[in-house]
Amino acid sequence: MSGRGRIFPNLCNLKLTRQIQNYPGAMNSGVNLKELAAELKLSPSTVSRALNDSYEISAETKKKVISMAEKLNYQPNPFARSLRENKSKTIAVVIPERINNFFAQVIDGIEHITQQHGYHLLVYNTHEDVDKEKKIISLLLNGRADAIVMSVSSQTSDVSHLERLHERGVPLIFFDRICSGIPTTKFITNDYESTFEGTRHLLQQGCKKIAFLMLSKELSITKERLRGYQDAIREAGLESESCLNITCCQNEEKNIELIRDLLLSENRPDGILASVEKLALATYQAVKRTNLRMPDDLKIISFSNMNIAGLLNPSLTTITQPAFTIGEECAKLLIRKLTRPKQPDLLNQVITVPSKITIRSSTVAG
Repeated sequence: MSGRGRIFPNLCNLKLTRQIQNYPGAMNSGVNLKELAAELKLSPSTVSRALNDSYEISAETKKKVISMAEKLNYQPNPFARSLRENKSKTIAVVIPERINNFFAQVIDGIEHITQQHGYHLLVYNTHEDVDKEKKIISLLLNGRADAIVMSVSSQTSDVSHLERLHERGVPLIFFDRICSGIPTTKFITNDYESTFEGTRHLLQQGCKKIAFLMLSKELSITKERLRGYQDAIREAGLESESCLNITCCQNEEKNIELIRDLLLSENRPDGILASVEKLALATYQAVKRTNLRMPDDLKIISFSNMNIAGLLNPSLTTITQPAFTIGEECAKLLIRKLTRPKQPDLLNQVITVPSKITIRSSTVAG
């Protein structure tokens, strides 16, 4: 959502808190950090770092601190600590849409890591609107989050607002839809290779005229997927017809009608590669408005992380991105940056995590 966002609260130290709650001899009111440190004859800063699993503290000391914390029912105060450290203990995640299962799974992956370190997520949805994206970035420039994980909107071409964010020194990681000109770490999948293989699969199933459906030619992922599609067409000795490169929009009904008109045209494709899952679903709806049958008259493959892809009729052949893993890797990198003061800046690198193609009935007759 734009504006306020959605908060996933997490405890300061989830593992420790669960241990304390399960400790049978816990007192009704716990000690504070200073009292715990005095009992251990350690400095409060050492105890604090031990409780937060700092690499600077030995495993033996950590075990000793946690054991005493359990015994004395130490209760962490994440809000007071955040004020002392001038940190929000928040990581912002900026996504272009919620309806895409890929983004939901990335968020799950991020949260799986951040909750172990006492960070919570603030999730913003730009709704594929670059103006909303700019407003969100303006909010985040005011220190609302300690770090940002982001996938840009389909309208984003001018990236000056993102350059300002990077210049301010806020740790920033891009995933999926990236800004190549901003020197930071970016996580992607092998879009070119997987689209090339997906198109080749359609060709091997007898398709001679394959359409490519996309949302925006500006997106980094679209450029790579379109390139993979076109190269596979050329490798097969066929012409890449620009009229079969269809740019859709955010309106579902308009997309359905656009695809239906394509399927009823004289230049009707016998195969479709959808670069995002919403366009695959729009294709299923469009086919219902014709007399065509899948996969006999039309075969379709799509980038999709839908759990129900196998339940569609016919079941959808998919290129599935490792969304949860991408989320985990983004979070691990940011947590290291945020919890280790001497950690160097995020490297200007692109990390590729391969996708997986699953063949189902939408491309192969059962």
